[in-house]
Amino acid sequence: MRTLAYILPGLAIVAMSFWAYSENYETQKSLARVQQLQRDIGGQRETLAILKAEWAYLNRPERLRELAIMNFDQLELLPLSSEHFADAEEIPFPPPEIGPLSAPIPLMSEARP
Repeated sequence: MRTLAYILPGLAIVAMSFWAYSENYETQKSLARVQQLQRDIGGQRETLAILKAEWAYLNRPERLRELAIMNFDQLELLPLSSEHFADAEEIPFPPPEIGPLSAPIPLMSEARP
């Protein structure tokens, strides 16, 4: 019985050591994966910053104006001015839809005798 009392804790220690060893390697793999993801995120952010700078460069108003002038024969683009916009009173809004009344609604003065 005494040997069983020595063997069971020994087996428990071996099992826990194996578990701790495997958890250590899993943790190291996870940390390596996180570092790789952080590097990937940094690279994507750098790419995004470059693309935003290129977009801003390509959308400069003077460049777009020159392109519109160069391609006027094909595109027929005109510069925007205030004449291109209408006042709110000039916009035809549809009238509100009123559903059919099923029965007249009695007024309070009619409800009292």
